[in-house]
Amino acid sequence: MAVIGPLLVGFATTLKHLFRKPITVNYPEQKFPMFPKYRGKQVLMRDENGLEKCVACGLCSVACPADAIYLEAAENDGTVMAGPRYASVYQIHKTRCIFCGYCEEACPVGAIFMGKDYELAVYSKADFVWDKKDLLVPAAVSSPQPRAGTEAQTRDSGFGIRD
Repeated sequence: MAVIGPLLVGFATTLKHLFRKPITVNYPEQKFPMFPKYRGKQVLMRDENGLEKCVACGLCSVACPADAIYLEAAENDGTVMAGPRYASVYQIHKTRCIFCGYCEEACPVGAIFMGKDYELAVYSKADFVWDKKDLLVPAAVSSPQPRAGTEAQTRDSGFGIRD
């Protein structure tokens, strides 16, 4: 009799959960929405002109408790960044980073941002170091302006009939 009671409780629990909506997410097809305070892969931001925001002050590297950030400053000629210096080399070692967010808080210009990316698996040892090209947000591509006089020729009314 001592065995049947817990067995019935187990069956009742199973039947109770059998008809509930499943909470499983089909991962590769569906992505789980991240919480607002989630700190994922770091991202280096650009300004409104498409130039890098990083001024290579090194405060993010100093604030990092795991010593995961390495940067080298270089003088700017105006094509990379709006300020006098920029980071010619900017690397974050993924196995050292503890995703604490201190680098984001230390940055005076808001150049580094903790993103929401959580797919961080890699297959080779060399991919554990995020370089500047991996971290930098792609520059916004401006769409080419249509030539004068061609707008009426290419405009479509939406019904497959040209004006």
